[in-house]
Amino acid sequence: MEGLEDCLPLNIYDVDKVEKLKKLDRNVLETLLPNLLEYTQDMNWPVASSVMDILLTFPEEIVSHVQAVLSSDDNNWKWFILHFLVIKLPVEFQFQFKDYLIRVAETPTQNEIAEELDEIAKEILDML
Repeated sequence: MEGLEDCLPLNIYDVDKVEKLKKLDRNVLETLLPNLLEYTQDMNWPVASSVMDILLTFPEEIVSHVQAVLSSDDNNWKWFILHFLVIKLPVEFQFQFKDYLIRVAETPTQNEIAEELDEIAKEILDML
């Protein structure tokens, strides 16, 4: 879909654009999910909370995009994703991350321990 990049926030401060996103058709919004997920790399960014609210309305559609983040090397982003998104998803969608969560809870790397990913993984597993 041409021109959809114009719907995305211009930067991490573009809260007004995020509010306009909420009024878009779900089918259009779904095509923007991977781009929107990038605005959750730091939940201290002004747009992050509102973007997360949008993402939570697409629990099924967001799974593959979240799995891509969890496969990355960005442990800080993983912490935000687990703490502010995965933990709030319905259980049937949290289950999609079970293998990752078990691995991090049982055999975390030193970097995952430093970011406390093992702790949030255990917390989510307790909910399953």
